Order: sequence, then C-alpha cells, then structure tokens
Amino acid sequence: MNQNNFLVIMAGGAGTRFWPISRNNNPKQFHDVLGTGKTLLQQSAYRFRYVCPLENIFVVTSQQYVEIVKEQLPYLSDNQVLAEPFRRNTAPCIAYACYKIGVINPNANIIISPADHIILDEPEFENRVNICLDAAANSTNLFTLGITPTRPDTGYGYIKFEKSVTEVKKVDQFLEKPNLENAIKFIESGDYVWNAGIFIWNLPTFKNTFGKLMPEMADRFQKGASYYFTENEADFINNNYLECENISIDYALLEKATNVCVVFGNFGWSDLGTWKSLHDVSEKDGNNNVVDGQVEIFETKNSIIKTPKELLAVVQGLDGYIVAFHNNVLMICKKEEEQNVKKFVEIAQKINEEFI
Repeated sequence: MNQNNFLVIMAGGAGTRFWPISRNNNPKQFHDVLGTGKTLLQQSAYRFRYVCPLENIFVVTSQQYVEIVKEQLPYLSDNQVLAEPFRRNTAPCIAYACYKIGVINPNANIIISPADHIILDEPEFENRVNICLDAAANSTNLFTLGITPTRPDTGYGYIKFEKSVTEVKKVDQFLEKPNLENAIKFIESGDYVWNAGIFIWNLPTFKNTFGKLMPEMADRFQKGASYYFTENEADFINNNYLECENISIDYALLEKATNVCVVFGNFGWSDLGTWKSLHDVSEKDGNNNVVDGQVEIFETKNSIIKTPKELLAVVQGLDGYIVAFHNNVLMICKKEEEQNVKKFVEIAQKINEEFI
C-alpha cells in the first residue's frame, strides 16, 4: 500500500431528495440505505481499505455532522475530520482538504470521493482507481473516473473524451445534465461517459492548476498552512470560509483545465441521488419491489418500501410507488413523480421544522 495515497471523502451534503429518511440533522450519507449493515459513509471509507492507510483518510463535513462522522468512523483522529462552518459547494471543501494534506505530505496522491455513492463491484472499482493513481503519481494531469452510459440519462453530467487505444483518455469537454434529446445524441455518438464525480491527482499538479484558475481561493487556503493541524485551525477556517466563492469543483477547475484525463469504469456505480436510483441498484423480489423493513405486501409491484424494522407495514395494491416512513414522517409518492419530494420538504418545513 502506497503511503503517499490519501482519500478525501466529501460528507457535508443535506440529501433532501431522500427525505424523509434523510433529514437536516442526519442526512442520507449517515444511513444504511441498502441494508448492508454499513452506512453510505462507512462503505465509502471501507472500499478504499486496500488503497490508502487509515491515517490518510480525511472527511470534510459540516460542523453539525462532526460527531456523527466520528461515531461512524471511530478510527479517525480529530485532525482527519474537517469541519465546514458553512456550505460553500465542493471547490472550497476540496481545496481545504488538499492544502491541509499538503502540510504533512507535499507529494500526496489524492482521491476525492463523495460519501453517498454506490459501488457494487468493489474489486473492479479498486482496479480503476489504481490505474488513475499510477498515472497521476508522476503526471501533470488531473484524472477522473467516467462511467460507460447504459441509457440516455438526464440526471448525470457527461464527459466528452478524445478517442484513443489507451485506458487513459484526454477529456475534451465536461457537459452539465442534458435534456433527453441531447442525452440520446451523446449515447449514440459513443464519445461520452457519465461524470462520476470521483477525482484523482497528485498534489503539486492540483495546486499548480487550481492556483492558476482560482488564484484567490488558492491563496486563501495556502495561507492556512501555518494553522492546519494546530489549535488555531478552526478559527482560521471560520474566518476565511465564508469569503470563498460558492462554486463546485467542476466549474472552478475541471471544466476550465486543459490537463484533465478520464479512465472508464464499469463497476456498478450510482450516485444514489434519488429514491428511483435506490430502487434501480437494490435487490428486488419477483414483482420488482425493493422492501426494507417488516413489511407484508399484496398485489404490489415496481415499488420501493422502506420502513423501521420495529414496525409492521402492510401494503396492498400499489404499482410504481415510494413508501418511506422514518421517525415522524410517512411519505407515499409515485416513483415517476419523485421530483415532488422537494415540494414535500418545503410544505413540511412550513408545518414544523422538526419534520425536515
């Protein structure tokens, strides 16, 4: 195992599209949504167990989730849990982690991974990550994993690549979530992969590229070098974080950089952004139902039902529904209309803050 390999897990999101399981005080990355015995955060750390040492794992999260992270990953030291005082999107959180890691290892190879993604084929995923790490170790390129599309999905960003016979391909362009017409064109062309949001680079390359494209933010986090790993780190971050631009790493770095490469992967990936995506990747019964909890179902198909194991739920006559009960909220919603979950959250907030 390479001692220069580091992992940064981004675990600060609110995950409102998974309401009512995901709540403001306990979002989806801290839940065992697949019924595996591990939360999404725990799975995210565990899948890199052969890639980097435990002491090289860093988690960036909101200040309100620090104790949850420590409880779920008890092997992390206080210095390995980075607390964001405000949500400022992914560019500041990644920069914070990278510049902090640079204090202890200026030549680090860094993997950036969300905390809430699903990887079903972990050996193949590890293989693809190692290809990127090997390529990144002595390279001036930034690397990302691209997922070979299986359908014209409008819920993912896309990466257009330059065709070559090598496993590592140069990125031509990053594209935001397309409409269905363009998604179909992307698939038919064979020139695009899904953007998995998993990035790999060596620290000097990241600093050099980020410094050119986001000089103000880079300078701000570089000035923190004398504060990281000290008792003054929290004060420095609290005083500087709000001054950072609210921007994703895609917009800030990857879409502007000319030194980005992609490695393809087919390892059962899902960003688990919606209830429908959870249904897609979960084990199903003979009627295409996903059931988690003490549930008796009759004349029901194509549905996902998730309830507390200490309660009995009886469901009859549903086709294509989400049934989710957590704490004090029950939601029953057509699976194909799950975009309404955002509206449901807004309504629940007006009724009582404790419902969200």
